[in-house]
Amino acid sequence: MFRPRIIPVLLLKNNSLVKSVRFKDFKYIGDPINAVRILNDLKADELVFLDILATKEKRTVSLDFVKDVGEEANMPFAVGGGIRTINNIREIINAGAEKVIINSYAAENPDFIKEASDEFGSSTIIVCMDVKKPFLEKPKTWICNGSKCTGFVPVEFAKLMESKGAGEILVQSIEKDGTMKGYDLDLIEEISKAVKIPVVALGGAGNLYDMKECYQQAHASAMAAGSMFVFFGANKGVLINYPEKNELNVLFK
Repeated sequence: MFRPRIIPVLLLKNNSLVKSVRFKDFKYIGDPINAVRILNDLKADELVFLDILATKEKRTVSLDFVKDVGEEANMPFAVGGGIRTINNIREIINAGAEKVIINSYAAENPDFIKEASDEFGSSTIIVCMDVKKPFLEKPKTWICNGSKCTGFVPVEFAKLMESKGAGEILVQSIEKDGTMKGYDLDLIEEISKAVKIPVVALGGAGNLYDMKECYQQAHASAMAAGSMFVFFGANKGVLINYPEKNELNVLFK
């Protein structure tokens, strides 16, 4: 039976696993390779790694790290952080990643997405759009870890990325990030209706019912989460976790 993909998104800061709340208040979680081993055992559908300092530090995600993940991971994985050239993508794919995630440079140079998708195929290229609403304004997309507004409204940017050849769009609500109070359903639904390529929802998932709601009401193609897969219980103790396949099959039946 078909069911949507459920994807843990893991944040890297200085090659350590961290988790944020609204792109701030980063908490150390542990060793990312250990998390990969656990998620192997739990049979996660896919993994996403985002290096949150790469763009600021004018570098890409560590190729040694990508190789380490590639040697451990039994599932497809995507990585993002500081990607600005075709050679960056080639090196990351050669190191073992199936997909790359492009955020800041997609907004700075939309034609790069066309160049990348022409070179590697749309299925390799994911565009991540971080969204928040400035005071008394409409929601906009942001880059550089949520510190710089692009001026694009989300639907406008999603359509542009689709036209340039992006294979998927990862839609992240900055205001929902780490809150575990549910996705921004209006945002996800608006974008899902505006484009034909897969839309992956991120930001705010606290439990499986949030994911079911996002799939049924906002029509996301896949649901991603961070906090939900690294914290456990009311006190948010650190515990890498992932639902059993049978549980997911029943949930989305």
